[in-house]
Amino acid sequence: MNLQLDGWLQPLLAALGAALAALIGHRIGRMVVLRLTRFSVLLDSIARKCDRPARWVLPLVAIEMVWHASPDELPLINPARHYTGLLLIASITWLGMAAARGVAQGVIARHPADVADNLQARRIHTQTRVLSRTAMGVIFVIGLSFMLMTFPGARQLGASLLASAGVAGLVAGIAAKSVFSNLIAGLQIALSQPMRIDDVLIVQGEWGRVEEITGSYVVLRLWDERRLIVPLQWFIENPFQNWTRHSAEILGTVMLWVDYTLPLQPLRAEARRLTEGSPDWDRRVCEVQVVDTSERCMQLRVLVSSASSGQNWSLRCALREGLIDFIRREHPQALPRLRADVQSGQGPDAEQPAMQPVGERRVGDGPDHDGQRGA
Repeated sequence: MNLQLDGWLQPLLAALGAALAALIGHRIGRMVVLRLTRFSVLLDSIARKCDRPARWVLPLVAIEMVWHASPDELPLINPARHYTGLLLIASITWLGMAAARGVAQGVIARHPADVADNLQARRIHTQTRVLSRTAMGVIFVIGLSFMLMTFPGARQLGASLLASAGVAGLVAGIAAKSVFSNLIAGLQIALSQPMRIDDVLIVQGEWGRVEEITGSYVVLRLWDERRLIVPLQWFIENPFQNWTRHSAEILGTVMLWVDYTLPLQPLRAEARRLTEGSPDWDRRVCEVQVVDTSERCMQLRVLVSSASSGQNWSLRCALREGLIDFIRREHPQALPRLRADVQSGQGPDAEQPAMQPVGERRVGDGPDHDGQRGA
């Protein structure tokens, strides 16, 4: 036993010295790399994300080199090499995933979305996040595969699965249909981009903004702070509305039912006054149009524009409230009412009274309230 310990003393001291030298090298290299990459947002992001994984990779590489330089007759040297190799593969996998995450964050940082015209930035954000998550998933699977291949039993299992690749592939394809369909849908969304981060969507009657796109689902932040979780495959197979596909600018309507007696020019002037006084109007469109008529009243459409859907909603609500108040105050007779004919008299000289609202029965020139003719 003492002989065995004596045999391990020199490799252990060498491994400790190599690990310390690797940590010192990492410390010096970190300062140099951060100083060289500080002028590039992308490179600085990659360097900072790779800092912690590299702190493990370099010492493990040094220790693994010491183990391989040690004599094969050393007791327990093979298990030491194996487990150190597993840790090295795991740390390299971590380093690769961190590098992919750093690239994504650097690209996103170079294209900020908090600007007035952020269409291009949101397109880049969507592609970067989806592709980076896909890349990290691929790196993780590759790293896990290399770790399993270091075990003899796993290699035999892989050979047996390879021999029955047809049946195994069929079973795996059926079992993982939803996973692969969402993965392919995510790649389609990243490349064709029917939607992007912060797009305004109407999904199954719900209004919301795209808050997050993961590898399997999309998170919509609804107007009342709820979150709607929709699988990626749903967007490929079903139609949905995208209000910000090419631009955030949008048109909105305010519908009003009014009586035929309402003069339209004063209403148009009031609508223009209200929109010009609102900070939510982008000064593009403000129109009042008669779009429908019936036997009782006519329908007006007030068309207004805004820079975003949220501003347009606020503008429409304020405009609807202001126009209703204007009609009630200036032209109360033009409010829509249900009317009925009341026959005024029985002689040929009797006059037909005007149509009156239900519940407002009025007697004209016919019989007065006691049923007698007026003097």
